[in-house]
Amino acid sequence: MSANDLPLSQPADRRTETHDSAFLRACRREPVPHTPVWFMRQAGRSLPEYLKVREGIGMLDSCMRPELVKEITLQPVRRHGVDAAIYFSDIVVPLKAIGVDLDIKPGVGPVVAEPFRTRADLARLRDLTPEDVWYVTEAIGLLTAELGATPLIGFAGAPFTLASYLVEGGPSRNHEHTKAMMYGDPELWADLLDRLAEITGAFLKVQIEAGASAVQLFDSWVGALAPADYRRSVLPASAKVFAAVESFGVPRIHFGVGTGELLGLMGEAGADVVGVDWRVPLDEAARRVGPGKALQGNLDPAVLFAGRAAVEAKTDEVLAAAAGLEGHVFNLGHGVLPSMDPDALTRLVAHVHERTAR
Repeated sequence: MSANDLPLSQPADRRTETHDSAFLRACRREPVPHTPVWFMRQAGRSLPEYLKVREGIGMLDSCMRPELVKEITLQPVRRHGVDAAIYFSDIVVPLKAIGVDLDIKPGVGPVVAEPFRTRADLARLRDLTPEDVWYVTEAIGLLTAELGATPLIGFAGAPFTLASYLVEGGPSRNHEHTKAMMYGDPELWADLLDRLAEITGAFLKVQIEAGASAVQLFDSWVGALAPADYRRSVLPASAKVFAAVESFGVPRIHFGVGTGELLGLMGEAGADVVGVDWRVPLDEAARRVGPGKALQGNLDPAVLFAGRAAVEAKTDEVLAAAAGLEGHVFNLGHGVLPSMDPDALTRLVAHVHERTAR
């Protein structure tokens, strides 16, 4: 398929089919038959079938092959019986699609050939069009034809995290160049995040229009900021992304790592569901976020390496902390680790469903 042969999406039919799923009901803070479960990075290196189909294919290349994306996205649904699929992609895909010279290097992560450091670099960030990511539209069409009533979650990287990769040139422990721009040239920083918010909003729109039933905004690195800096320098751009897709009426999830002090602000940005990592109990997270939001999380991924009894005990602690929430989607406090036993995840899904069956 070419960019000129984009399939017509059927979002209305798709959302009717998935509307009463446990996952979407929990996101809307409605009664559920059981607590829904899905895992960040559930489609990935922990699955031997994933390693088999990805053999010899680079990450970004994998993201641009619709049939391969369909297969990888469906693998954890088949194996684990999770309540939602997460679209297989990477947060830098929209940047690559508009011509940013970057690659995902094994063992390192996204690496940008020429880091963004000056106002002239803004010209390298053109608008994203559906034709730029035609393979996303095609892959979601293939997926929704097979998922039936199982919702598909689309996703994107949040402006701060994308900016961090662009400014640093790759992953960073201290984010020194990023913070230097944020503090030293706040006007350039604001303009950079605003451009990234426009690109991210457009990328999420493509996924929703193709049939995604919900979207999640990943802000992997934003936990490096203090609350005052988040409010002043990040929240406006994140809010712009959520506002861009508000009219579609699909649940919007916001997740970051190490964001215990930012949970309330992340809720203010406009999400319907706030993701919580494992560092803050869900009952305390609910107090920080405030009413009117569902929560997602938050078992420590490392717990899955313990014995079955320990996993079930820690899972029950998470469920107990979530007992009074308006809406709860069970997830890990971050992504599935590559060396995790897939069977442990399958058992975890079954345990949560059994414990919470109404």
